Amino acid sequence: MAMNRIGVYPGTFDPITVGHLDIIRRAMSVVDTLIIGVALDTGKAPIFNLEKRSEMVLTSIAAELNGDASRIEVQPFSGLLVNFAQQHGASLIIRGLRAVSDFEYEFQMACMNSKLAPSIETVFLTASDSKHYVSSRFVKQIARLGGDVSAFVTPNVARDLTSYFSDPR
Repeated sequence: MAMNRIGVYPGTFDPITVGHLDIIRRAMSVVDTLIIGVALDTGKAPIFNLEKRSEMVLTSIAAELNGDASRIEVQPFSGLLVNFAQQHGASLIIRGLRAVSDFEYEFQMACMNSKLAPSIETVFLTASDSKHYVSSRFVKQIARLGGDVSAFVTPNVARDLTSYFSDPR
């Protein structure tokens, strides 16, 4: 009987970027099913609510990942990541690393998760050379200042960012 290796790629995805999509695409060679866990993380104060972020992830995946999209689920979650992973039968947590500065935090989190759930491994995927500088924080800053973010996000996300920052509130 073939095993279905399930991985979880967590994040706030506020918004999802081409860097996230690169990690997702590459994670698909490591797992049979990838669950993208869109985190309810008030610590980061996302500009988009959980429902909108989940919708942007779904739309971006459908537009960019073609056949692999059928092997991906998008699930919002709150609470401990390892609990979420266990609830979905995942044996791997996928994390992307852009720079050395990401490593220390991610390594500490992986060690803590390993203590909480020893059966779940963390796999680090380094950002591609062409995408390592892309971050949601920079994308939001560029959009807020009226810049063109089309090289960093999918068209649906670019529209959502433009709409968000053009709203006079």
